[in-house]
Amino acid sequence: MKQNSYLLGSAAAIFVLLLVCTLKGIFIGFPLLLCFLNFAFIAHLRGYPLKEIIGMSGRGGAKSLIVLQILILVGAITSLWISSGTTPAILYYGIQRINPRLFVLCIFLISSAVSFLLGTAFGTISTVGVALILLAKGGLVNPNLAAGAIIAGAYFGDRCSPMSSSANLVANLTHSDLYTNIKGMFKSGTVPFVLSALIYLVLSYFHPLRFSGTTMLTEISALFSLHWLVITPALIIFILAILRVDVRISMTLSIGLAVLVGMEVQHYSLLELLKAAVFGFSLRTDSPLRTILNGGGILSMAKVAVVIYISCCLAGILAETDILQSLDELLASRTSRPERFIITIITSVLTSILGCSQTISIVMTHSLMDKVYENSQTRNSELALDLENTSVPLAALIPWNTAGFVPASTLNVSLIGFIPYTYFLYLLPLIQLIHFYLPAPKFSLTKSHS
Repeated sequence: MKQNSYLLGSAAAIFVLLLVCTLKGIFIGFPLLLCFLNFAFIAHLRGYPLKEIIGMSGRGGAKSLIVLQILILVGAITSLWISSGTTPAILYYGIQRINPRLFVLCIFLISSAVSFLLGTAFGTISTVGVALILLAKGGLVNPNLAAGAIIAGAYFGDRCSPMSSSANLVANLTHSDLYTNIKGMFKSGTVPFVLSALIYLVLSYFHPLRFSGTTMLTEISALFSLHWLVITPALIIFILAILRVDVRISMTLSIGLAVLVGMEVQHYSLLELLKAAVFGFSLRTDSPLRTILNGGGILSMAKVAVVIYISCCLAGILAETDILQSLDELLASRTSRPERFIITIITSVLTSILGCSQTISIVMTHSLMDKVYENSQTRNSELALDLENTSVPLAALIPWNTAGFVPASTLNVSLIGFIPYTYFLYLLPLIQLIHFYLPAPKFSLTKSHS
C-alpha cells in the first residue's frame, strides 16, 4: 500500500514538473531523467536488483535505435532539401498554385495524402511538412495553426496507411486482419476527417497566405536555380513509397540525390553540403528569406534524440516490472462497450504520458486492456480499432511524447502551441465516444394503423 501511494504521488509530481517545464520552455530531458530515476527506484523497492534494472533500461533504450536512425535522416534531409533547391522549388510553385484563401485546408489535405502514401508521420513532416511550414511562415500564417494542420494530416496516414508501422503493430498485437482494421479506421475516421476539413476551411478564410507582391518569388528565383532536377529528391521519396520501400532507404537515397543536385545545379561544394547536413543550412548572402530558408542538420536533432532515448529506457522498466499491475487489476472489471472505450482513452493518455512514445503507448495500452476485451465477441477487431482511435492519435497531443515532440521540433514550432489546431487527432476519440452514446436509429417496414 505504501509503495502504491509513493508511486501515485511521485508520478503526479513528475507529471506536474513535465508540464511546468513544457510551459516554461525548459528542456524536458531533465524532468524525464528524474522520472526515469524515480521508476528505477520504485522497481528497486519492489525487489528488482540494480543489475536487472540496468538490463531493462538497456533493452528499452535499444528499441530507440530505429527512431534515432530516422532522426539523423530527418536532420540531414531537412537541410539538404534546402541546399539542393528542392524546398525552395516547392515553395516557389506552391505559392503560385495554392489558393491563398484555402491554404490551411490545402496543407491538411496535402499532409494527409502524402502520409497515406508514405505511411509515416515523421517522414511526411520532415519532407513536405517542412516545405509547407516555411511557406506558412513566409506568407505570415500563424505557424502553430499551420503546424497543427500538418501534424493532424501526417497522423491521418500514420494511422490508416497499409504501410504504417503503427497500423501493422496494432494488427500484430491484437491478432487481427490489417485490411479489416483499415476499413474500420476509414469508417470511424470519416466524420472526424470531414469536420476537421470544414474547420480548416473556415480558418483558411481568416488566415490566408499574405505576400507583398512577388518579393518571395523573386528572391527564390534569384537565390536558387529552379531546374527540373531539383524536384528529384522529393520525387524519389514518392516513387519508392509506391513501391513500398522502407522509408529509411528512400530517405537515404533522397539525401544522396540532394547532395548531387546541390553540387551540380546549385554549385555548392561537397564540403559545404556535408557541413549543412551536420550543422544546418544558412544562406550565403543577406536576404529577406534568411530567417525562413535555414536550419535542419543532424545536430538539431540532438535534444530530441536524448528525450527519445531516456523515454525508451523508462518504458523498458515499465514494461518488464509489475509497477502497473494494480492498474491492470482495476481495469479488468470494466465490461460495457462505452466503458471499455472510455477506459482505453484514459489508459492511452496515461501510457502516452509515462511511455513518452506512440509505439510504447500502443504496446502498454494493449497489454493493460487485453483482459478488459476478453468477454467481447469481436474482441480482436474491437480492441484494434479502439487502439487506433486512442493511442495512435492521442500520443501526438502529449508535448514530451516523441509523437508530438519530434514533429514540433522538426517544424520549429512551440511544443504546445500547435496542439489546439490538431482537430482530427482529438475528434477521432470524441466522435467515436458520441457514437456509442447516441441511440441506434429504428426503422419500421410496416405502416402503423390507427
